[in-house]
Amino acid sequence: MPKRVLQGTVVSDTNDKTVVVRVDRAFTHPVMKKTVRRSKKYHAHDEANVAKVGDVVWIEESAPISKNKRWVLKPSA
Repeated sequence: MPKRVLQGTVVSDTNDKTVVVRVDRAFTHPVMKKTVRRSKKYHAHDEANVAKVGDVVWIEESAPISKNKRWVLKPSA
């Protein structure tokens, strides 16, 4: 089964080798038929500390790295 890959914006880079990424999604409400926007934050592993606040990054699912980290920063192509 392939690993999930999400695109999001870095909202925090305070921690060493960790970034917090906000992933936004939009969907149509099943009853109201309006577009609803939701966001979720993910802790991602950033080995080289390259990501800064405001950067748009891709994160990939991984085995647990710590209590909260289950995602790693994908290297830019």
